[in-house]
Amino acid sequence: MKTIYREDLLDKSDSSIYRLIIVATKRALEVAEGAPRLIEAEVNVKPTTIALLEILEGKVKMKKGKS
Repeated sequence: MKTIYREDLLDKSDSSIYRLIIVATKRALEVAEGAPRLIEAEVNVKPTTIALLEILEGKVKMKKGKS
């Protein structure tokens, strides 16, 4: 299993922990409801971990918000 570092995830979310949490939560719910996984992972890996790994690998994109 790949190690997930908070700093790497924040780089993907324009340093917004709130945006990261919202996107990861939505994606984890999709995976839990049966959406296809965008990465290779073992069957016993939790949906939350899958969502974070997908974000880390750039498989899940975040929309730019208003500044």
